[in-house]
Amino acid sequence: MTAERVAMIEDRLQAALSPVTLEVVDESHLHVGHPGARDGRGHFRVRIVSGLFHGLPRLARHRRVYAALGELMQTDIHALTIEAFSENGS
Repeated sequence: MTAERVAMIEDRLQAALSPVTLEVVDESHLHVGHPGARDGRGHFRVRIVSGLFHGLPRLARHRRVYAALGELMQTDIHALTIEAFSENGS
């Protein structure tokens, strides 16, 4: 299921944000025994660079990532670390 979740996350982010760089890492193994991990949802880290983030503050970029993931935030993702940058590095 882990590879499927990573693929679903990548697909959603590719479709919504057209990233030039996208890395999704499953960090669920680091949270074994964590109360939030008991429901079977995963812990992930996303590093994304997109031109659509140009001029947006960090919070707005994160909101775009959450919006792109939609219901996955309730069904498959327990925790998400986001590193979101525009193409100019900000």
